[in-house]
Amino acid sequence: MKVLIVGSGGREHAIAWKIAKSPRVEKIYCAPGNAGISEFAECVDIKAMEFEKLAAFAKEKEIELTVIGMDDPLVGGIVDVFEKEGLRVFGPRKNAAILEGSKAFSKDLMKKYNIPTGAYESFNTPEAALKYLENSNYPIVLKADGLALGKGVLICNTKEEAKEGVKTLMLDKQFGDAGNTIVIEEFMTGREVSVLSFVDGKTIKIMTSAQDHKRAKDGDMGLNTGGMGTFSPSPFYTDEIDSFCKERIYQATVDAMKAEGREFKGIIFFGLMLTEKGARVLEYNARFGDPETQVVLPRMKNDIVDVFEACIDGTLDKIDLQFEDNAAVCVVLASDGYPEHYDKGFPITGLEGFKDREDCFVFHAGTKFEGDTIVTNGGRVLGVTATGRDLKEARANAYEAAKLVSFENKYMRKDIGKAIDEA
Repeated sequence: MKVLIVGSGGREHAIAWKIAKSPRVEKIYCAPGNAGISEFAECVDIKAMEFEKLAAFAKEKEIELTVIGMDDPLVGGIVDVFEKEGLRVFGPRKNAAILEGSKAFSKDLMKKYNIPTGAYESFNTPEAALKYLENSNYPIVLKADGLALGKGVLICNTKEEAKEGVKTLMLDKQFGDAGNTIVIEEFMTGREVSVLSFVDGKTIKIMTSAQDHKRAKDGDMGLNTGGMGTFSPSPFYTDEIDSFCKERIYQATVDAMKAEGREFKGIIFFGLMLTEKGARVLEYNARFGDPETQVVLPRMKNDIVDVFEACIDGTLDKIDLQFEDNAAVCVVLASDGYPEHYDKGFPITGLEGFKDREDCFVFHAGTKFEGDTIVTNGGRVLGVTATGRDLKEARANAYEAAKLVSFENKYMRKDIGKAIDEA
């Protein structure tokens, strides 16, 4: 089987690594890919939003399965384009990817179908949003309605901060058209947990839990990023919470989408807040999370190609999804200054230390080749993932493995998974 992966980050590297383990796969392509992905796939110079070029390439190379890793092409309708050309593709159609593409849509869906989430209101004009803030309780959360690279969420502690946030999103357009509509919602407190799932339109199979660290600095300080590290499983995601979510959230979301005429096939990522009143949905994503994928897939026992195909064919109920009884921790090595201003183009050394290792992996997020040298090419550069018998061992192994890699302006949080000690 020939497989095409669309994307270029750590998530796509983890997907490529997992697909390469399938005995069914003889050739992998990735568009556009990165320096690390090239170990498993032939990288193709086609951008993720060039749908027609990608579809033409898939037909030319007789690709039998295309896997869409990124949110932008999914929300933009790449699956519809591929299906129209008779190509087999894994991911939700445009009318289902709106689950991630519009915060207002997903909040309205949850309200309509009684899926637990925080109280909210949506606004199309800054004037209406500012008026609402006059009598709101603080802290409060402002979210850009559309895609914003995981950064379009502002937690505002005061009315003044919130007003400035409205200006940032709706007037200054810091996240472009994503801020044309904003959602203002209550600030919920508790543990955050990420739960990924496979969906075939009617059946949902839950993957192992994980927890992301979004803030740039230790102690959850600094700006929101695309993710500075993760661990899996979450010790805070108990059997009791799992039962509640299966009853009230997971299947309910799949059924709600189907009832709306938006049958969902692909990945639903549930961002949960474990509040005193129970689990609440913070957000949905319509694809694998990054860097969550980098700790979840190394623990997955199944041939991932079998699972992808079952989602497409509507036969997911026949899959026995299994995960190792271990733990994984990922520490992101970033360029100092991320997510704002940072330099790139620095040579990376030490990557050979991961060769043929089964207990630790390095997934490339922002890298490229300059001649034969791999150099930094982004804010998040690498995800160093290690496994262990438990979370404490995996955490120690991940930080030990992170020492193997060097590049100028290397930066990482020192407290990824520290919450494990409190469990």
